[in-house]
This record gives sequence, structure tokens and C-alpha cells, in this order.
Amino acid sequence: MAHPFVHLLTDRLPAGPWIYGRQVQASHSVEPGALVEVRDASDRFVGHGLFNPSSDIRVRILSRGKRSDWDRPEEGLRRLLSSALRLRRRTLRLEATGDLWRAVHAEGDDLPGLVVDHLGDTFVVEHHALGFWRLRELIAKELQGLQPGSRVVHRVPTAVRRREAFEPEEEPAAEDEVWLEEHGIAYPVLPGQGHKTGWFCDQRDNRQRVGGLCSGRTVLDLCCNAGGFALHAARAGARRVEAVDLDEVVLERAQRAGERAGAAVTWTHADAFHHMRALSGAGESRQVVVLDPHKLVRGKASLEEGRRKYLDMNALALGVVAPGGVLATFSCSGALDLPSFLGVVFQAARRAERSVRLLEVLGAGPDHPQRPDFPRSRYLKGALLAVD
Repeated sequence: MAHPFVHLLTDRLPAGPWIYGRQVQASHSVEPGALVEVRDASDRFVGHGLFNPSSDIRVRILSRGKRSDWDRPEEGLRRLLSSALRLRRRTLRLEATGDLWRAVHAEGDDLPGLVVDHLGDTFVVEHHALGFWRLRELIAKELQGLQPGSRVVHRVPTAVRRREAFEPEEEPAAEDEVWLEEHGIAYPVLPGQGHKTGWFCDQRDNRQRVGGLCSGRTVLDLCCNAGGFALHAARAGARRVEAVDLDEVVLERAQRAGERAGAAVTWTHADAFHHMRALSGAGESRQVVVLDPHKLVRGKASLEEGRRKYLDMNALALGVVAPGGVLATFSCSGALDLPSFLGVVFQAARRAERSVRLLEVLGAGPDHPQRPDFPRSRYLKGALLAVD
């Protein structure tokens, strides 16, 4: 199958899966979202990709080297989707941990711009590239071939619509609520609705890891969302658990999960900033504090503002950790790299006048693989700190 082509401005294909507009010759005749051949400035074939002239990420590289790799797009998709699911099922054995895990992690699975979460019998496909949106029917067909009887829900985040300059022709139909398990705890989930795909698969292992530190301790779960950290803490035998979130909808679902699990958790509808200040003003502290806010840095333009927010939040959180306690703090902002995040956390410790020791660097589970040439795929980063 012949594909349209775009030319690089140099004879070298850049490292990583993204090629920016400044690296590509103008290609007015190529349709937005098209699967293209990428050629260097000397007209030599160097790979295949998805092209969008309206995006700063002009080409998302799907393969390098073999010209025949994407002669048949359905076979190229099947090969990569099958490889991604085989890793999760056979190597990682994620089905033994529950119903909720990431099936395709975009650049980490050589499908840059495509995220697929496995939520029970439903695949939620999150499109971050126009090219994959154009291939959505083929993607659904291949996923259902790999898991017969499954449903497929497509969604396009609002920020992606702006960056990729397109509006979906249809919106996903509302899915019924289903109860799904993660590490033995059941949660009510609405696939494809609410935040992200309907579930934060990236914190699966961290919820269990932090919960293991909570036996006999007082615990504060800030920005708790579905309550995963709080419920693992309660199951591990925490003496007292409080979970805080400003979103009433997710908090109500978390409360129902707690009732089903028989967990003794106090669910508090409040802003995390205000709640921490109130605790500090009352001289209260907790032995384990979890801080997992939503994305505070959307891109380079908001980097400094986001750093200030992370600094303020972490300083307040450190202020309510009891001496000898633990803080598990996280950032899901891809634009803020790990060294910068740790620097902000250590700066917060100085502001709060607390002595800290870094026990462990945390990140997303292995169902979020990373390519060495694309460190940004490590968007979730966390620090487990002993606080004196």
C-alpha cells in the first residue's frame, strides 16, 4: 500500500517518537492524520508515522527501517497491540492483580499518542493523536479480536482537541457503572467517564506499597480520588484513616467502595490546601500522609506556576506529618521531570523546617513501560520520605 510522504529537513531521523514542525518540510498536500512515509532530506525512506500539520508534534513515529512494516495498517496495528497485551498478560500477569490495568502505554509500546486502559470487559481508548482517531474503527476491531466479547469506548481529552485541532465526530455513549477489583479491593467504575479513562491505573502498585506502611498508624490521604490509598491503609490495619477530596462525585464513589470493603475511613469533602492549614492550625498531625494532586503543570508555559503550587502543597503536607512519620508525595505532570520534582520536595522540607530522608523513588507500574529515548513517558513520579 502506497502512503503519502513527508520530508525531514536533515538526513538524520531524530531520536525518540516525536518529530516537531521545525524538523519537517512543509507538506501541504498530505491530509491531516494520514499514515505517512518519513523520508530524509536526501529522499531516503527512514520510517512510518502519523502526520498532523496542525500539531506542534508534526509526526509521531510508528516504526523505523522496514518499508513493509505498515504496508497493511491492520497488520501493523495488530502486531503492536498484540505485543502490548502479551506483555501485560503473560510476562507481568496483571490479570492476577485484578481487572484494572493499562493495556497500551503510548510511546512505551511504540504507539505514540494512543493510550488504552483495560477496565474489566471494556477497553477505554484515549486518543492523543488525530491519526489514531482516524484509525479508531480498526483499533476497536483488533482489540476485540484480542479479547472477544469486550467493549471499546473511545475518548478524546479536551486539551488534545486543542493541540491536535480537531473535534470528534461523535462522543462516547455513557457506560454503566461496574464494580471492578484492584489487588482485592472493589471499586465502582464508569469506563471512559470522569478523570482520564475512568481509572488511574498508574498508582495501582503504589497504593498497595504505601498501604503496607500503615498498620497501627494514623493516615491522611489527600486528593484521594477513588480512595485507593485510604482503603489499602484501612485494610492493612491503620489505626485511623481520613481521605480528603474536593470532587464530590469521586468522593461519593470512594465512600461506597469503603462501605463495600467494610473499611473504617472518614471521607472529607474539602480543599486539600485548606484542610492541611486547618490541621496545622489545630496542632494535629498524622503518621502517614499521602499527597497525590491532579496535574499541576500542563506544559512549559505553566511550569513555574506549577512548581510553586507543588512547593506550597508539599510544605503544608510535611507540616502535618508526625515526627517519625512518612510522606508519600506524587506528581503526574510530565513537563516536570523527576530531578526537578525531587528538588521542589526538598525545598519544601527546608521551608517547613523538617528533616527528611528519601526512602524510595516511586513511579507508575510496569504496565506503563518507558523507552530509553523518551524519558517523558515517566510522567508519574513520587517520593517516599521519612520525616523527622
